Amino acid sequence: QVQLVQSGGGLVQAGGSLTLSCAASGRTFSAYTMGWFRQAPGKQRECVAAINWTGGTTYYSDPVRGRFTISRDNAKNTVSLQMNSLKPEDTAVYYCGRQRVLGTFRTQLYEYDYWGQGTQVTVSS
Repeated sequence: QVQLVQSGGGLVQAGGSLTLSCAASGRTFSAYTMGWFRQAPGKQRECVAAINWTGGTTYYSDPVRGRFTISRDNAKNTVSLQMNSLKPEDTAVYYCGRQRVLGTFRTQLYEYDYWGQGTQVTVSS
């Protein structure tokens, strides 16, 4: 059984920064693409960043590209999301997720099967 435990998040003023972290259990972390998703009230959960199993390939959604950075440490089974220049529209619950199939790189919601508990990020104007 895979467990993803998130930390970080909170309240920040517009223009500020936050870092989210996700620690994974299990010995096969390094074989899977990991993603960060967010869900705002009344909206669908969407992928904002993803990183493949080696860390050599990344994806960013258009709204966050250039402001967010995803990284992973396979030795520590962790994936992080550094969020800079935060905007009020970044306010959402953020989730880390593990892709369903190892060795592939996908960003669609249905491709992910394990999720962290979710972390609220609130950006005030």
